[in-house]
Parts: sequence; C-alpha cells; structure tokens
Amino acid sequence: MTRLRLVFSACLIALVAVGGCAQKEPATDNTPLPGVDSQPAPAAAESQSGLPRIVVLGDSLTAGLGLSPKEAYPAIIQQRLDAEGLKFQVVNAGVSGDTSAGGLRRLDWALDGDVRVLVVALGGNDGLRGLPASELRQNLSTIIERAQARHVKVVLAGMEAPPNFGRDYTIEFRQVYADVAKKYDVKLLSFLLDRVAGNEALNQRDGIHPTAEGARLVADNVWTVLEPLLEERPPRT
Repeated sequence: MTRLRLVFSACLIALVAVGGCAQKEPATDNTPLPGVDSQPAPAAAESQSGLPRIVVLGDSLTAGLGLSPKEAYPAIIQQRLDAEGLKFQVVNAGVSGDTSAGGLRRLDWALDGDVRVLVVALGGNDGLRGLPASELRQNLSTIIERAQARHVKVVLAGMEAPPNFGRDYTIEFRQVYADVAKKYDVKLLSFLLDRVAGNEALNQRDGIHPTAEGARLVADNVWTVLEPLLEERPPRT
C-alpha cells in the first residue's frame, strides 16, 4: 500500500503541473483545483419514508467526477445495501474541489434528516493545495464532534498529500487521520484509494479519479469499515 500511495502522490503532482500550479489569486475552499473540473454532487435521492440515512461527505472522488451518478462509489454502496436487505438510504454529499473546510460548511445540510452514519472522505484537496495539516485536523475534528453530538456514527477515510510539499508535511498530513480517529473513537479507513491509486487501469486519464471499475473497489474499501457499523444498535436518545 505504501508504494501505491507514492504513485498516487506523484499523480497529484502531475495533475497540478498539467493545470499550472501558479495562480494569480489564492484558491478559495470550493475553487476547483487546476486541471480538475468543477462538478456539483449528484442530486441527493428524495427522502424515502422510514429509511435512515448514510451520508458520504466528500470531494470529486465521492461525487464521481467523470462517471455517471450510478457509477460513483456511494451509489455502489447503495446497491450493496439493497442486495443485503439493509434498509438505508445513501446520500452522496460529494462536491468537486471541496476541502475539509468546505465540507464543514456543508455539514448542517449533510446531517439533515435521520442520519445514522456519516462517512467523511475529505482532505485530498487540502493536500493538493498544501493547506496546513493543523487546519485539516481542526476541520475533521469539528465535523466529527458535531456528528457525534447528534449520535451519528462516523467513518473517517484517510487521504494522502503529494510529496512536493516535503516529507514532514506528508507524514504530518497522514498522521492527522490516525490521530483524529483515535481521539474520537471512530472507524478509520486508512486510505480511501487503497488498491486503486497508481493503477492505470483503474483510473481515468487524469491519474486521480477512479474509473467505474476503480469506484467499485473504493466502494469495497468503504464497505469493509461501514458494514459492521450497520449491525450495531443505535444509542438511546
């Protein structure tokens, strides 16, 4: 997995280089990254009476950039739930170009309704922009705190930073996810793109966003951490 992370980090650098890393104005939290098209999240499915929700809060990897809505990994998780007879509604709350700060600003909307599980898949754009790891830590912590205050279970999906900001930054960035997961006792998926990153056959031409087949593997990664939570009884309120 370490080798795949290194290859993925190299792809991140290449993507920035393709779009040109110099910008006249600093990017805002929801400004698309160079070389990455802005794409809103697929429209959330209309509320189905009586079905609790699983919300996936993320960026273009979650939104399914370059894929049809049914090919994005949250939709594949919905298919898995339906096949297993588990009565949950998956809400794709992914927005292309979003950082952890952007996800935090959208949190109240994301937690609307009967949300039982929140999958937090943010940070890739923080790493691409070289934003301080301390900000990532604070944003992820606040997201989890607010979710837990509503008795929502959390799955935290780790991401990687490109090595062009230095080894110390890469290590600090990665450690944020482990530290936050431990502090708040939430389930951790160490790397969202495990088995997908760095595999040309599983990624689109940009080298970052998974193909439909790659998205299925991402869904499998999330499922291994998510599925056990669905069998736990919710806390009393």
